[in-house]
Amino acid sequence: MGMLNDTAITEALRNVQDPELHRDIVSLDMIKEIHIDGTQVALKIDLTTPACPLKDQIGADVETQMKGLGATDVSIEWGAQVRRAVPGQQQQENLVPGVKNIIAVASGKGGVGKSSVAVNLATSLALEGATVGLLDADITGPNIPQMMGVEGQPSATPDGKIKPLERYGVKVISIQFFVPDGQPIVWRGPLVGGAIQQFLRDVDWGELDYLVMDMPPGTWDAQLTMA
Repeated sequence: MGMLNDTAITEALRNVQDPELHRDIVSLDMIKEIHIDGTQVALKIDLTTPACPLKDQIGADVETQMKGLGATDVSIEWGAQVRRAVPGQQQQENLVPGVKNIIAVASGKGGVGKSSVAVNLATSLALEGATVGLLDADITGPNIPQMMGVEGQPSATPDGKIKPLERYGVKVISIQFFVPDGQPIVWRGPLVGGAIQQFLRDVDWGELDYLVMDMPPGTWDAQLTMA
């Protein structure tokens, strides 16, 4: 039976790996707090995403290591520190500096459930504790406002940017907020690409862990603009 102290606990936790990153949780700086009360150990561990699917495995491995040191009770408080996506070698203009990661939900054709995936992904991430935005980039067929049950018109911030509406903890923006009900939007590719860029640049998204984009169906100008 080992001895329960900060040093021994930290060394034992070096044996616990993040199953996806294949590095130990100490070197990944995931251990934020250690509290010891007799044989009771309380830890605060920050995950790389609040929606980490392998949290239970990490927790079980941590408990095994702590029991090996003589702990009779192990409690874990989970947090999350979402990391910014690593840019490529060529740094492009950063239109959304406060956004750590952009997730584009796309499909080759319409009517396959792309918007449903985007909405459920955004709301699920928000429920797990992430800060999330949802951009309805399907300019000619915007249906995110209806699916999210959000109505109204965005207001302007003091610095002249667009303040997105919010529902279920998700910041939402869509071209539908700016056109009269029932009016069709018939735009060609370059206009669609320009509108998407404007929503990225001129919306006050704030600090987001994830910005989910519901892309137009197909593989045309809008997809090329985003890429």
